[in-house]
Amino acid sequence: MSIEPGELVAIAGGSGAGKSTLLEILAGLRPPSAGEVRHDGVVRGARAGADSRIGYVPQEDIIHLEMPLRRTLRYAARLRLPAGTSAAEADRVVEETMRDLDLADRAEVPVRALSGGQRKRASIAVELLTRPHLFFLDEPTSGLDPSTAADVMRLLRRLSQRGVTVVLTTHEPAGIDRCDRVAFLARDGHLAFTGSPAEARRYFGVQDLAEVYERLAREHTPQIWAKRFADSGGKPKVPGSALLPDPATRSDVKRTGTVRQWWLLTRRNIDVLLRNRLTLAVLLGSPVLVTAMMATLFKRGAFDPRSEAADLGPAQIVFWIAFAGFFFGLTYGLLQIVGEMAVFRRERLAGLSVGAYVTSKMTALLPVLAGVSAVLLGVLRALGRLPAVGWDVSAVLFVTIVIEATSALALGLLASAAVSNAAQAALALPMLCFPQVLFGGAIVPVDEMAFPGRLMSLGLANRHAFEALGRDLDLDRYTATLPAMSAYGDTFHGGTGASLFALASFAVGLVLATIWVLDRRSRPSASGR
Repeated sequence: MSIEPGELVAIAGGSGAGKSTLLEILAGLRPPSAGEVRHDGVVRGARAGADSRIGYVPQEDIIHLEMPLRRTLRYAARLRLPAGTSAAEADRVVEETMRDLDLADRAEVPVRALSGGQRKRASIAVELLTRPHLFFLDEPTSGLDPSTAADVMRLLRRLSQRGVTVVLTTHEPAGIDRCDRVAFLARDGHLAFTGSPAEARRYFGVQDLAEVYERLAREHTPQIWAKRFADSGGKPKVPGSALLPDPATRSDVKRTGTVRQWWLLTRRNIDVLLRNRLTLAVLLGSPVLVTAMMATLFKRGAFDPRSEAADLGPAQIVFWIAFAGFFFGLTYGLLQIVGEMAVFRRERLAGLSVGAYVTSKMTALLPVLAGVSAVLLGVLRALGRLPAVGWDVSAVLFVTIVIEATSALALGLLASAAVSNAAQAALALPMLCFPQVLFGGAIVPVDEMAFPGRLMSLGLANRHAFEALGRDLDLDRYTATLPAMSAYGDTFHGGTGASLFALASFAVGLVLATIWVLDRRSRPSASGR
């Protein structure tokens, strides 16, 4: 099958025919199982790096919904345009692209508030920023009403008239009729026909292209349809070598550096967080709720050995403070990646550094975690739930909680990178929290656990934070004076260096694991459905 420059080509067929798979192979997002794909005469497998000549729009939105259209396109332009592009030039490209797509009057409207057709055009705009020569779209009219779908197809026609080669998947006959050529696939990817829509009507003997779907589904086997087309003489010839352009047309544009990507992504993350009211409510509301519950649950004077609130009070308060830091970090990270996986995958294929992406998430959220940790400690101290200690001890308590929250944030990001949707991320929350509670060393002291439990506790942030906080507050002195505390034995004996090192190691290891998982999930061969 050959696609000529400036053609508008549809890949059609029933569900499961392999339309999206073929599109991704043609776009270079996954390797073919047999045969080869050539772009401008150059054999292509799955692309290892970015190629600014190629645009690809999946079915999902590849643009952040929270920000105004102009602002989100500016971030995309600064990330995708060649290194050294000035801010003024990037802004000019954004304004020109919005005018081209008839979106200039919607520039300050949040993407979430755009209509379905406008949102689809917004995703197309992201890809058009780099002025690609080849443009691939996976069902660009899916879910749109007929009038809006026709507007999108007219837009794609205008692009092809400018010399852009456009290939799209569709199952809508009206869209096929607006294309120069159509490739009909039978089940399992067998090529049943390729030619103009008019030729398709004659070949299948139908008046309405919708009838082609019925014939492919009910008549013959996919293999028979493929053989029939091949025997009809319709099998296209591969272009001869004399027609091939110079292979030097491969893209060698220098992409934006990793440090600048990190800075742009950090700014964008903060921008998105500030504009998403639900996320803000979770980020700020959960610490308020947890602090209020702890202040309600525990009595004043728990750290005074003469007080009736003593006994197990000191250990329990310290344990739940440690768990609060873990909970804050975990919940902050769980929904950060899975909700924008489609955006990340496309930006990754456009040259985004995975390390810059993950560290930008950490950078944007750490100040929030530090703030809520300080509030938690300050409120509990003001209400008498913590003992009066010097600034040096308070600083160590704060640092301990922040390091634990950082490791929990990294764990949340890892889980968010590994799951497929937000529902799975929500299910991961209790699964990750329960071991931290049960094997953290407060409900059952580590010395009283079975050997497998003691081993498991070594890999849990909550145990190390609990022990470090207890040592900072000198809980060891209670194990000899309060009978209920004697079960903790040597738990709070010694310094905090080893525990803090373990927490920092967890954070670094989990960040690296997140980068590894995202790198594997965003490789071209892993990007298909």
